[in-house]
Amino acid sequence: MHAESLKKLQHSHNFSVMNEKGERRTFYVLILTAITMVVEIFAGSIYGSMALLADGWHMGTHVAAFMIAIFAYRYARKHANNPNFAFGTGKVSVLGGFASAIALAVVALVMLLESLQRIIDPHIIFFNEAILVATLGLIINVISAILLKDEHQHHDHSDHQHEQHHHHDHNLKAAYMHVLADALTSLLAIIALLFGKYFGWNWLDPIMGIVGAIIITRWSYGLVKQTSPILLDGSIDKSYQSEIKKVIENDADNRIADIHIWKVSANHYAAIIALVTDFPKSAEHYKNLLNGFHKLSHVTIEVNACRDKPCTLPKTGTAIKS
Repeated sequence: MHAESLKKLQHSHNFSVMNEKGERRTFYVLILTAITMVVEIFAGSIYGSMALLADGWHMGTHVAAFMIAIFAYRYARKHANNPNFAFGTGKVSVLGGFASAIALAVVALVMLLESLQRIIDPHIIFFNEAILVATLGLIINVISAILLKDEHQHHDHSDHQHEQHHHHDHNLKAAYMHVLADALTSLLAIIALLFGKYFGWNWLDPIMGIVGAIIITRWSYGLVKQTSPILLDGSIDKSYQSEIKKVIENDADNRIADIHIWKVSANHYAAIIALVTDFPKSAEHYKNLLNGFHKLSHVTIEVNACRDKPCTLPKTGTAIKS
């Protein structure tokens, strides 16, 4: 009898983003990027193009980022039901996205420093060879972007259509942004090399490196801004929390004593709610009141009978200690 009751009360803690297709395509992009990285670093060193060399090293950090993304997918899947993780491995993909964002920032810094050095100490550039290899890099980047774009947009579209089934995958988004950064750097390198070849504007090569560094820094900041609140247990927006309070407090004489709502993955929220009432009911009753709040995936309710008669508690806002 107890075993039956316990089974009904147990919660699932598997909030991981399972995206096997996205993982597989990220692996394909990893192989393509690694090959292009070797070619561009070698060619950039021989032909003297800072933009090309920066693109090659840039791709090297992306190789590391894609390896992080694949590791995050596999680790989250392997440990999805591991009891050592209180709320599962839902934040592993978010952590992968955050790590990739930091890698993007490092890329931007290296590009900036190298470009400034080339402004001070210009190098001879072999334009024809450098343009050829940079074009090859851009083609690889476009192919990689196409591989990841469909999955990235599919998840966003699903989220828009079905709010109760979010599919944010920061791991995949980070991989996609790395590919876009690669494509941008390759494009800027080609532009700089063409102007250098036909107009003698050799100074444009390092300038494009600086422009690319600024844009990539902005992308990195955006990804950090999205992932860091999740990793730090940022709360849900106040209006959503207020609606939850309103629904519970409009039922009988309930008053919210304490409430905590935070993300346990990129797509799922957990909630701990303590309430006080003159007419206590089962925790299941109060959970049923929240059935319309689809963002809540894990809800814990603490029901306290009012000790003071009559029960005079503030309607909203102030938390009390029991």
